[in-house]
Amino acid sequence: MRLSLDPSLDPSDYRFVHRIRPRFAETDAMGIIHHGAYAAYLEEARVELLRAAGHPYDQIRRQGIDFAVLELYVRYRLALRFDDEVDVHLAVGKLTRTTFQIGYLLQVAEETRSTAVTVHGAVDSTGRAARMPAWLAELAEPAGPADPVGPGDRSA
Repeated sequence: MRLSLDPSLDPSDYRFVHRIRPRFAETDAMGIIHHGAYAAYLEEARVELLRAAGHPYDQIRRQGIDFAVLELYVRYRLALRFDDEVDVHLAVGKLTRTTFQIGYLLQVAEETRSTAVTVHGAVDSTGRAARMPAWLAELAEPAGPADPVGPGDRSA
């Protein structure tokens, strides 16, 4: 297991935030967001982080690199519900030559609903381990408070 990042409960510890509105189709029989939807929320926020950093994922892929998800951990604290405005805070950390981790804090109206961590491996087009792009280290450096980025505002 590579996962070692402990996501903070303090939003100021994250350098980026992306807002998501869960869809009704993502609810389960209990009327809450199904646990399986969280992976897609994390991925959407991660892609927006890369875009805001000037490295859209399609550009990274054209350079022959993919960031494969090696591990995923979610701690569910309180339920998400249809149409909540979910702020997904992200912080990149624990970089190695071929892997990195991202910590996530999911909040609704500043109330923590869940935390998560993903571990990613840089791979080439054949699926073999590749060296991490140097610019990724810049995303892991400490930064000031995150600037909210919503669905209508993709710049950070």
